[in-house]
Amino acid sequence: MSASSTTTLNDAQTSATNAADYVSQNWASWLAAGLRILLIVVIAVVLRVAVRRMITKFIERMNRGAESAGTTALGGLLVNAERRRQRSEAIGSVLRSVASFVILGTAALTVLSVLKINLAPLLASAGVAGVAIGFGARNLVTDFLSGVFMILEDQYGVGDVIDAGVASGTVVEVGLRVTKLRGDEGEIWYVRNGEVKRIGNLSQGWATAMVDVQVGYGQDLERARTVITTAAGEMAKTQPWDEALWEPVEVLGLQSVAADSVVIQAQAKTMPGKSAAVARELRWRIKQAFDEAGITIVGGTPVAATDEEPADPADGVAAPSALSNPDSAQSAAAQPIVSPRAPGRQ
Repeated sequence: MSASSTTTLNDAQTSATNAADYVSQNWASWLAAGLRILLIVVIAVVLRVAVRRMITKFIERMNRGAESAGTTALGGLLVNAERRRQRSEAIGSVLRSVASFVILGTAALTVLSVLKINLAPLLASAGVAGVAIGFGARNLVTDFLSGVFMILEDQYGVGDVIDAGVASGTVVEVGLRVTKLRGDEGEIWYVRNGEVKRIGNLSQGWATAMVDVQVGYGQDLERARTVITTAAGEMAKTQPWDEALWEPVEVLGLQSVAADSVVIQAQAKTMPGKSAAVARELRWRIKQAFDEAGITIVGGTPVAATDEEPADPADGVAAPSALSNPDSAQSAAAQPIVSPRAPGRQ
């Protein structure tokens, strides 16, 4: 056997012996580290599942409470089941995402520390990357945070009619990034939550229906007030207007006075979103009541009535001129106008 072969065999035996010694010296620590990592992963997974299930149970309880409240007479007016469901689902999604991020992130850092990896450079790099991503996706972050606060504060929900400045309509869906609105003509508006600077909610609290009635200047105003009040009272006793009207219709008085007419204004406090329908129905009933009472509703530019007989169309025609006949004496006596010639011309 040559010397080179003997040296190679000795090196291999030495390497194997060193590896065996290294394994025998460190297998206990490796086993302990592996068990610790396995325990950390199991605890993280179990804790994540438990927390997410708790959040889901909490959201389901909120939805059941909203459904039970919606079965009552007053609760049916104040609680929108779909609105509460979407709001609770959005809150639950945010809570589940935050819980998962915190639990899994903590577990990952703990595993890295068990593996004796220096976390300082990793955390510094993650901080720099987070700042860069934050600047690049600042609009997305703004939309997300605005959506979270809108949902938590319950500024609007599904079914509400809102004016968001950039668009207006009925809320179809509330998301963490965008809100869907359906316009008056059926179009769908996708409004980013970060772009909304102001919100006018027309479906919260109560609404006001205003009705203006223009009658002749010589009509009896007290009688007109009585007729309007009677018509409004009959309307408040019939369905579905008995639920839409929250207070008796009030005749405020004269809105304006003109030379030939006056405008009487009436006001009614209604259910949110029902003001337009109540105003239309109230105008209808007032018109019918005025017709039965003989009260004239006027509008536009009045036409003055006259008892004189219509004039003969021939009365407005001027007499023919004598100059229209070229053979008349007046035409012969008339001299044509001659313009003076310029100097130097023949």
